[in-house]
Amino acid sequence: MVVRKESKTVSGIRRLTMSFPKSVSVFTFSLTLISNIYVAVCSDGLNPTDFAAADKLEGISLNPPAAASNSTAFKVNTDSVLALNLLSLLPEDQEISVYCRNLLGIFGQRYVASIDCFVPAARPVKVCQNCFSAYGSLGDIYVNISDKTGPGNESCKEILLHSDRLMLLDLLYNSLSDIWTQSNCDRCITTGYRSLTNDTLVFLATLNQTLTCFEKNQQDNQTELCKSCKGIYGELNKLYNRLDKSQAVCIDMEDSMNTTHRLWSTSFNCSVPRAETVPVIAVSSFMLFLPVIFYLSSFLHSEQKKRKLIHPKRAKSYNTLMNIQDKLS
Repeated sequence: MVVRKESKTVSGIRRLTMSFPKSVSVFTFSLTLISNIYVAVCSDGLNPTDFAAADKLEGISLNPPAAASNSTAFKVNTDSVLALNLLSLLPEDQEISVYCRNLLGIFGQRYVASIDCFVPAARPVKVCQNCFSAYGSLGDIYVNISDKTGPGNESCKEILLHSDRLMLLDLLYNSLSDIWTQSNCDRCITTGYRSLTNDTLVFLATLNQTLTCFEKNQQDNQTELCKSCKGIYGELNKLYNRLDKSQAVCIDMEDSMNTTHRLWSTSFNCSVPRAETVPVIAVSSFMLFLPVIFYLSSFLHSEQKKRKLIHPKRAKSYNTLMNIQDKLS
């Protein structure tokens, strides 16, 4: 459609120039050449908006081809990139000092290290024994931000923790702190997050011995496995019960003990009679036979009472009657 319109325009210009005198032949030739170039450009599908002068000459509004839409899209993308560049050029918060910014960077590094440790330790649960060092380091830097001061008694608590409504650092640290608290990891870790407690080390050693026994005898008959591992499994149970009563069990120990119980009872179909079941069975048996014993003793006691009370009474009453008759006679 554009090419046809432009052809009419060129023909009109040619008719117009024929009426002019020969003195303007140079001007006519130049104008015709420009018009032909314009038509050739439009026929090649280029953007005709660059030749706005010719459009204004005829007073015709040209429809832009498909290339114009691509150009518009490119312009929008260019504007978006320009906006991002402008945002990157905005000045940083002048209130944060170099010391506080360094603390913020260290907090970020240690938080990432803690997350990298927590996620792989989720199954089987080994959060306490694998991540106490990373979590302790994160706690140290959080204490430095919240409670301690830097050079010149500079404190970063307000600017890093309480300067906005979100308080992102508090949320991040409290999320890991809640996981640590719900896992009871402090029961298995020494003060200062230096190492595992002695009770935890003993439990882990006994657990490894038990699992080694399972693995060693797993190919044999299950009955043989139950006999071979009965002793070490019983020691593990006693140790766990003792630590549980003293509140020295964390989530790692609890989860590993549950897994061991499932292996022993479900996978291997083994069982160990507990020591506390013997008194329970004895008391239950006594309570079961108590009514029988009661009624039997009552029956025997009543029979003996009849023998002792009835016969002597008859003999005594007969003798008494005879004495009374003798006296009356």
